[in-house]
Amino acid sequence: MRFIYNIFIFVYRLGIGITAIFNAKASLWVKGRKSVLKRIAKAVNPGENIIWFHCASLGEFEQGRPIIERIKSSHPEIKIFLTFFSPSGYEIRKNYKSADYIFYLPYDSPRNAKRLVEIVKPQMAIFVKYEFWFNYFIQLKKNSIPLYLVSGVFRKDQHFFKSWAYWQRNQLKNFDYFFLQDENSASLLTSIGFNNNMVTGDTRFDRVSEIVDEKIDLPIIEKFKSGKSVLCAGSSWPPDEDIILDYLNSRTSESTKDLKLIIAPHDISTKHLDELLKKFKNYKPLLYSKLKPNSEKLAGSKILIINSIGLLNKLYRFADIAYIGGGFGVAIHNLLEPAVYGIPVIYGPNHKNFREAIELAESQGGFPINNKVDFKNIMNKLLSDKDFYEMYATAAGEYISKNTGSSDMVLKKLELDYRG
Repeated sequence: MRFIYNIFIFVYRLGIGITAIFNAKASLWVKGRKSVLKRIAKAVNPGENIIWFHCASLGEFEQGRPIIERIKSSHPEIKIFLTFFSPSGYEIRKNYKSADYIFYLPYDSPRNAKRLVEIVKPQMAIFVKYEFWFNYFIQLKKNSIPLYLVSGVFRKDQHFFKSWAYWQRNQLKNFDYFFLQDENSASLLTSIGFNNNMVTGDTRFDRVSEIVDEKIDLPIIEKFKSGKSVLCAGSSWPPDEDIILDYLNSRTSESTKDLKLIIAPHDISTKHLDELLKKFKNYKPLLYSKLKPNSEKLAGSKILIINSIGLLNKLYRFADIAYIGGGFGVAIHNLLEPAVYGIPVIYGPNHKNFREAIELAESQGGFPINNKVDFKNIMNKLLSDKDFYEMYATAAGEYISKNTGSSDMVLKKLELDYRG
């Protein structure tokens, strides 16, 4: 079975290489891995006390981040070796200050796995959420290096729980411990004989709680808000933007006409930004990068388009309502970042595999919608009924505060194992 797995990895690598010819993201994936093992060998100093963290992308990094920063705070002598699978994680966090080494993960061949483990020689390895690269796991086990899964999520439809998947199931034996997000994941693992698990929750709750305390001045955003109600559309896609535009065009009451809109699109390419400017042209939208804090246009403008990376989780501080994009496409983006500011959160229907989307709605802090009519009704209610708004805003903030503390639970167990 391992032979078949390695063939799959080889074919996948070949496919990415072909895709890279005409796809920018795939090209970054390939270029970032060019001579990566040589670069790692040159960077890492022999004999260092290293903990290896691996994250698929940016979202998983935010789950690992609270643990990384707690380790660095309590054990500054430890070096953090951080790897990413996706360009969307590496390219944004390649200069992250709390990690000593940051690289793309070499693709999961037996040779690459053996070489990386030989070079880095980590004291332990921590993989985040659902990154399963079996050749790396095998090498870590061979070298008696403890392996942990943090903020892990398991679902019944995963291959580990199929009757035919003995080999895949057997690879889970390479893990020393599983830190899980929910009871369902724990029950699934226990059902196939893995009792070495603990439900610690999602470490992202700790991360977003820390963001609130990161006070960064954004004078352009402050002047744009100018005391008005603001809807912030985070990580929006075209279907999301169409729903919002339809709502703007349908407003009739005074309570909704004063609404301002901040759009932080998922795609900030020149092409999409031009499409947005054209789509919302009747509202004279402004581009963030072309503005200065003293611009006279800001206070009188209704729409601000954010075309800078890294601002989104700070923008929600200025919002009264958040709309999170992706729910009419592949999947919703981060709901926790706006909720921590105690504002109602609206999102589309494609959220079934996101526990926080279901729980946020159940706690009355979030609104899943299915269409533009749902969006219009919810927006009108939130803007016209102060008591209704306050109820949902308070619930959103409380949902976050009730779920913090996961990182400390994980760190306590890791420190016990680390000290032996």
